[in-house]
Amino acid sequence: MKQSFMTEGGILEPDQSQPSPPSALPPIGSSDGAHASKYHIMCRPGSGSSGRHIPVLANHLKAYIESTDVVFYQYNVEFQLVSIVKMTSKESRVVERKSIRMKIVDKLCQTYSTEFNGNRFMFDGKESLYTISPLAREISEFNVMLEESFGLCSGKPDVPTKKCRHSLKPMLFKVEINYSQKIPLQSVALICEGHKACESQDVLRVLNTILRQCVVNNVNYLSYAFYAFAAKCRGCLVIKQSFFMDDSRNYFDVGGGVTGVHGFHSSFHLTKAGLSLNLDVATCLIVTPGPVLDFLLANQNVQEPRFIDWMKAKRMLRKLRIKTTHTNREFKILGLSERPCYQQRFPLRVKADNDSEVQQVVETTVFEYFVKHRGVELTYSKYMPCLDVGKPNRPIYLPIELCSLVSLQHYVKGLSATQLATAVEKTKQRPHDRMKALTDAVKNNQYENDSMLAVCGISIEKQFVRITGRVLEAPKLKVGRGEDCTPCNGRWNLKNKQFLQPVNIECWAIVNFSSRCDTSYLSRELISVGRSKGMNIDRPYALVEENQNMRKASPLERVDEMFERLQEKLPGEPEFILCVLPERRSSDLYGPWKMRSLCKFGIVTQCVCPIKITDQYLTNVLTKINSKLGGINSFLAIENPCCVPHVKDVPTMIVGMDVSHGPPGRADLPSIAAVVGSLSWPLISRYRAAIRTQSPRAEIIDSLFKPSENGDDDGIMRELLKDFYSTSNGNKPKQIIVFRFVKPVCYTLELVCNCDYFYRCYASWVYPDPKGFLKLLKIAKNFICQNDQGTIVDTEVVHPRNYDFYMCAHGGITGTLRPVHYHVLLDEIGFSPDELQNFIHSLSYVYQRSTHATSLVAPISYAHHAARQVGQFVRSEDFVDCPSENNGVTSTGIIAVPDLPSLHDNVKDLMFFC
Repeated sequence: MKQSFMTEGGILEPDQSQPSPPSALPPIGSSDGAHASKYHIMCRPGSGSSGRHIPVLANHLKAYIESTDVVFYQYNVEFQLVSIVKMTSKESRVVERKSIRMKIVDKLCQTYSTEFNGNRFMFDGKESLYTISPLAREISEFNVMLEESFGLCSGKPDVPTKKCRHSLKPMLFKVEINYSQKIPLQSVALICEGHKACESQDVLRVLNTILRQCVVNNVNYLSYAFYAFAAKCRGCLVIKQSFFMDDSRNYFDVGGGVTGVHGFHSSFHLTKAGLSLNLDVATCLIVTPGPVLDFLLANQNVQEPRFIDWMKAKRMLRKLRIKTTHTNREFKILGLSERPCYQQRFPLRVKADNDSEVQQVVETTVFEYFVKHRGVELTYSKYMPCLDVGKPNRPIYLPIELCSLVSLQHYVKGLSATQLATAVEKTKQRPHDRMKALTDAVKNNQYENDSMLAVCGISIEKQFVRITGRVLEAPKLKVGRGEDCTPCNGRWNLKNKQFLQPVNIECWAIVNFSSRCDTSYLSRELISVGRSKGMNIDRPYALVEENQNMRKASPLERVDEMFERLQEKLPGEPEFILCVLPERRSSDLYGPWKMRSLCKFGIVTQCVCPIKITDQYLTNVLTKINSKLGGINSFLAIENPCCVPHVKDVPTMIVGMDVSHGPPGRADLPSIAAVVGSLSWPLISRYRAAIRTQSPRAEIIDSLFKPSENGDDDGIMRELLKDFYSTSNGNKPKQIIVFRFVKPVCYTLELVCNCDYFYRCYASWVYPDPKGFLKLLKIAKNFICQNDQGTIVDTEVVHPRNYDFYMCAHGGITGTLRPVHYHVLLDEIGFSPDELQNFIHSLSYVYQRSTHATSLVAPISYAHHAARQVGQFVRSEDFVDCPSENNGVTSTGIIAVPDLPSLHDNVKDLMFFC
């Protein structure tokens, strides 16, 4: 298949007078002493002025510091288990569980209250303890005794039996408290005044710890100091800075045994206007509380217990907390018994006879024990497995019908497409409703009555801040037949319009894994709508239906069998395959199908799961197909001829980065790093992707520059630079603009690492050194605004010194817009604030997958889709057997991760991720 790219001089064919890239790398070295030195986050050069000014109501409450003389004292806390009474092992062990640490500190405060002299404690549940006054000694050691009971007890919840008393395990802990540092509240004021040397993160961490304690402000002092433990007692789930109360009025059903909970988020931030409290609504998912059996039926979507998959149930129930109905005590589930309740046996100590104190051990079943010895009537759990709530070497079995899941247990597993759609729908709120919920949260929290805030001299306004924003004008687009297209509210319509550069499809096929789809009707409608968009699509060579006998086979076997049948019916290699899947999003066929098509056969495919076939639906499908095959649906009017400041005259490559992690609970799966780079300068609408695996949960991309033993560079940037060179008339980029989605804690490290990688890679690629880089990072942060597309805010609620701004590039139909928070870390190119903001706004309109502006710039969105799509490969059962260039193993840090299978040469340069 032939590709062509629009440039300023006209159509450029890939095989026309393209200079070859250098065949050998020069020695790797620092390109410049300044570049090899330390990098610093840049300061704000000013604010923008373009656009229409509008009033904006922000979800920030202004906070005042009445006295800056307050000093917080930070102490590091270490916990060690010294001994367990009646156990032979007395070696010290580090205590890692947060819940145990909270109990230890609570007990410590009660036992040694006199020595602490009424000092107010703030404990983060990890290893940091804060006080307002210094402790008597900088290094202190304390012994704390905790008692934990386990086992079955009497029918009265708080009255242990003799057996239960024998099960008590007194545990002795050693707590060491070491002085760490002083944290003056004055640093907040200095930062807001523009001082560079002051560190604000420490004091903000203390203030946010105080905020978490505000949730439990009606608990007595001793419990008040330890928010997580006390909040749990009050029925409140605390997740970082978000709080969720155990109130049925806040619940909504998501389905599958999952419940959503409405809550709120609060955190202190430094802004140009001073200290600010950011308040927002929050939502989390919990396991639906109630009988365990009800949860399993809902979770597996079955009507009767006999249809429950108990292996799946065991994985789902592990580590969940339950409360027994006959004793009202809580336990954590370890697993399930191997046999049903009436067959599962265990040793029981009983008296030899009524007149003797001598005990003997007899074997009995769990069912017999509860019916005969405990007098508990069991109705339906006789033939079900029991819950094991003991230890790995000492099981304790409970019949399922006596157990109920406790409330507010955070659900961290993946959601089905239906659950996700329900959750999204239930969390939509209009700006007015959202602001009302936040106003109610301000009243309920009663910050003015919080004693800790009062001691710190901090007061918080009750009214939200009103600021001024600007609305940027939407850029004009070019579509087919030379027509202009003007977006409205961030959207545009391709009705009665053609694609800018449509492709023609001659040899293609449809494969169908779904029994409910009429592929003949689908193909006819697709051809008809394609012609209206300028695409000449011939009739498909084959419509291949899946063999019914393969429905119960593994996903990889089903995919391989489908490709075998497809090869029998096609005269040669198809240009394109349309794949009909049985489920949207959650289909287990998606990963194996994409891996086989992109890596083994090198065929572009589009997966669909049509519920209702309409012109709009097929248009959306065709935008993806056209982009994947090398076409262009639309581009910015300023791209040809190029009028983009700082880009039109200097060869510039635009890079987007993202990292996709495995699903919750799968720490064994590697993370996927995807980097996309622009092609065909001066266009900014065409991209290709380079993808690598790296250590699980690692955020820093470490394969940008990767020198090998023979002196070559196998890194991502080298790959992208070569393609930019070959598609841009032999021009090497002299500027690179980088967009990266990363967590705030990675700011400085990401800046230093990536700048070093870029400069070293570029030094090996071109001389002289590049003119400079612009580094942009995005993190999530919210404020309430009108549903005006193009809204930007770069005053008052932004950082007092660093260069950041908020932008709502996308339009909204329902709900409240969430702006993207951009942080400019390094600008050696010299964009003015207006130039940069308009450039970023324009990049939200070059996204080829849809006909609306994206909230994130297109390069990051492409990187996200590429990482997520290829991330499906690693979930495939055949992943470890796939061929790779490095024999399947690469070392990233200290963890060896398998390489991804190499993309086929036919597709690696295409936008297969669209």
